[in-house]
Amino acid sequence: MLTGLVGLVGCLFEVGPGWGCSAGAVTVATTYSWALAVRTGGRPIVAGALALALGLTAVISDDDALRTGAAVLTCVVAAVFAVMATVPAVRFAAAVREVVVAVLLAAVGALATVGFEPVVQVVRFEYATLGLALLGAFALVYRLGAGLHGLGRRGVVIVLLGTGVLAITLAYAELLRRYGTPGLVTNLLDVVKWSRDNLGAFPRPLETVLGIPALAWGVHMRARRRQGWWVCAFGVAATAPVASALVNPSVTLAESVLSVTYGAVVGLVIGFVVIRLDLALTGPRGRRGRRAEEAGALRPEPGRTRALL
Repeated sequence: MLTGLVGLVGCLFEVGPGWGCSAGAVTVATTYSWALAVRTGGRPIVAGALALALGLTAVISDDDALRTGAAVLTCVVAAVFAVMATVPAVRFAAAVREVVVAVLLAAVGALATVGFEPVVQVVRFEYATLGLALLGAFALVYRLGAGLHGLGRRGVVIVLLGTGVLAITLAYAELLRRYGTPGLVTNLLDVVKWSRDNLGAFPRPLETVLGIPALAWGVHMRARRRQGWWVCAFGVAATAPVASALVNPSVTLAESVLSVTYGAVVGLVIGFVVIRLDLALTGPRGRRGRRAEEAGALRPEPGRTRALL
């Protein structure tokens, strides 16, 4: 894993052998597939061997379609694994730590994704990886959260709310791109341009509004009840965009890093507000009550490197 990461970083800065990109991408894709299988109680040897075979086939054949397919699968695996690798967080500070861990894991996946040198239409690639990552995350959470029976009334409301935010965000962006009035589009683009000119980047809306807050709230809730996994599933709305952040050739590395960072910071602020509202509505009042609630938030869950099932 470390060797592959070194190769990808060297490739990113055009240092080292030319095959470093492909070797690093195959190494990271294989390692992530193996680790995801271990974490979710799957068959790590089978998953790792299959990822290795697919990666080597794509690299050796040097076929654009195979390289692009390998990049899509790597991006999806990285996005899902980044969420599955988190652990419950009793306090918000621990939730921040878990968000950072997930973003860093997805960022390594971004290096591996671009290491396959895919030939893509950026919007299609982003939609495809996001959709597949959501399907994969919810399929795993269905098992981790005891199926639909583990949802409860509160969980149903949370899932519907998250789905609504996701749908509205994607639909609004698509409608704006296709049918937005020139004045409205110009005003929004002016905001984006000002942010890029003065701050160096503009945060990704889906990551900021849904992905990061859901991940922070989800790991915080998982320390208290199993329904938190259903919230965490929407965390791929952050990790999938991070894992695909480098496929757009018109965006520089510095801008991609700043965009992800800004989105994480603003998203954590939103997540903090959501967590405080959740505790205010469902938890005990007062500082002593909050401390007692935190002391009792001891729902057991396997460690980060152990199987969840």
